[in-house]
Amino acid sequence: MNTLTIKIPPQLEQDLVLASEREHLSKSELVRRALVAYVSQRKAATPAMSALEQAGDLVGCFVGGATDLSSNPRHLDDFGRV
Repeated sequence: MNTLTIKIPPQLEQDLVLASEREHLSKSELVRRALVAYVSQRKAATPAMSALEQAGDLVGCFVGGATDLSSNPRHLDDFGRV
């Protein structure tokens, strides 16, 4: 089995000791179980989708209108004016 060394704040150490005593497990076993639960939960979670993936059916569905506002300098005539 591999070894992992981490630094934790004193309060977390105290909570870990209390939890390990309450569960009748070593601190290592308690942390191992917590990590297994976390990793399993993350694997089961739906992967994050980009905005393009979420709105993919809408991209390119509009016809007409301005094709490219940046190509017409008139659109910037009053830019920055209050």
